[in-house]
Amino acid sequence: MVDIITQNTPSREVWIQQLAEAITDPDELLQILNLESHQPSKEGHSARQLFPLRVPHPFVSRMKKGDPLDPLLLQVLTAKAEFDIHPGFSVDPLEEQDNAIPSLLHKYHNRALMLVKGGCAVNCRYCFRRHFPYEDNKGNKNNWLVAMDYIKNHTELNEIIFSGGDPLMAKDSELDWLISQLESIEHVKRLRIHSRLPVVIPERITDALCDRLANSRLQVIMVTHVNHANEIDADFSAAMQKLKNAKVTLLNQSVLLRQVNDNVTALANLSNALFDAGILPYYLHVLDKVQGAAHFLVSDQEARQLIQQLLSRVSGYLVPKLAREIGGEPSKTLLDLNLRQN
Repeated sequence: MVDIITQNTPSREVWIQQLAEAITDPDELLQILNLESHQPSKEGHSARQLFPLRVPHPFVSRMKKGDPLDPLLLQVLTAKAEFDIHPGFSVDPLEEQDNAIPSLLHKYHNRALMLVKGGCAVNCRYCFRRHFPYEDNKGNKNNWLVAMDYIKNHTELNEIIFSGGDPLMAKDSELDWLISQLESIEHVKRLRIHSRLPVVIPERITDALCDRLANSRLQVIMVTHVNHANEIDADFSAAMQKLKNAKVTLLNQSVLLRQVNDNVTALANLSNALFDAGILPYYLHVLDKVQGAAHFLVSDQEARQLIQQLLSRVSGYLVPKLAREIGGEPSKTLLDLNLRQN
């Protein structure tokens, strides 16, 4: 199906078609992967009532058939554990839901975050915004204009971050309008785009998008969200090369996830695969304690040990910063590597 679409659909429309055909039924996903009879997976089907299942076919094609522990599958498949209530986990772990300006979060001194779109191409089960009230923060021109007025009036803001949801769910024409608005604000120097879309649907990196970014007066940084080396394929690497040709700086942030990438081999493979694709590892986040995702938790102690091990496996510039985000703090908090004995 994807190959046929790619051959017959204009490049600018391929990603929209692939987005429309994303899998939303756990049974369909399991059937594609030859896992129809895998009982633990089927027990978690009802968790899509808590947070819908959504995963595009290009991402599914990189999963190993017949493997219920495939690291890409574990990130997106509903699980019974999502119903468990854990102390210390909340629906708003980063204290973002009382934002005064719709679709805008001014969390740090020199940079503000625009929630460009509320939807995503893929619903990651560990998402810290899985309970976010996107209905009150709609990605539309009215809210964007309010956000732009705020940015104009806060001259300390020299960097704007497009986030969401996923900001690349916006069409190229919408992104062109947003970028043009930012370019007209003299004190804004940099645009950072945080997106999972390039890795789950590489066709999203269109020629039109690359041309617009290449011709912006803003310094543009794309922060991809890749958690495992198996997510990286030739199509993704080609998309990253297009961005590099457009003079976009490429960084990656990952989340440390139980059973997905919580071993030094997986982390080393990820860093090497990212760099091969032209991307520098930036952050490795410990899990934000959002209700419904506790089964992904890796302890701080384990995280520190993994980074210590990673330092001996890859070059220093391939070791991401180990960090967590704490609601109300003026920056991300780096976890020191002083290992503590229990």
